[in-house]
Amino acid sequence: MCRRAIHAILRRASGGHGERRTARLERVRIAVVSDIHSNLVALDAVLAKIGAVDAIWHLGDVVGYGPEPDAVVDRLTGLGAVGVRGNHDAAAAGGNEIDWFNPDARAAMEWTRTAISETTRAWLAALPLRRMESDFTLVHGSPRDPIWEYVTSAALARAGLSAISTEHGLHGHTHVPIAFTMVDGRMRTLVPRPGNTVALGEGRTLLNPGSVGQPRDHDPRASYLVLDIAAGTATWGRVAYDFEVVGAAMRAAGLPTRLADRLRVGV
Repeated sequence: MCRRAIHAILRRASGGHGERRTARLERVRIAVVSDIHSNLVALDAVLAKIGAVDAIWHLGDVVGYGPEPDAVVDRLTGLGAVGVRGNHDAAAAGGNEIDWFNPDARAAMEWTRTAISETTRAWLAALPLRRMESDFTLVHGSPRDPIWEYVTSAALARAGLSAISTEHGLHGHTHVPIAFTMVDGRMRTLVPRPGNTVALGEGRTLLNPGSVGQPRDHDPRASYLVLDIAAGTATWGRVAYDFEVVGAAMRAAGLPTRLADRLRVGV
């Protein structure tokens, strides 16, 4: 299947209840990214590391915290990426999610609201809360609560899988890579290191690629996931990027210093 045909499949969507579904995918390599948080330097490092892919899926929180919201959205749209809305995306588009943010996150979001273009604002507002792509359901938080719930345990992962009809789920929000696999009714949990792979055929899975723009697992490198549909695998990766440059840009923009400092340590 040629790249143009694959992109045509990915863009073919049907609406309904905030969900979008596309046709079954065959022999496709897909990059899955989440929580980019306006960090273009980290996103570009991930894209360079991954190399050629047939599709890019994002799991929300494209903006917030970082200094380049418009540029990140431009990069994703230029590559034909599809995905879902996170709580920071909703807040940037004018939602009351900002009322629940901590002081640093709120200050960064207030800056983001003034910095983004109307084109970016409209794109963020149009993102669905859930999206179905073949055997995968994409959400930001959890399948039960796509905006706010954090999936941090096997029990929450089980509940999440019970809320979707697809074989697999993809989520972000925690900024920590993790994999939950349900086999014969029992949940397996993997905290993946770079290069770790989960076989998609062993059972139902709920997978978190970790954060591109603000990791919180004490590893400052940008985190991502690659799905190989032909091989039936999901593989995690990490890549270093120049967080000092990003931090300097954040300080220059007047964004909270603490948000810039935490990039150095991945918390």
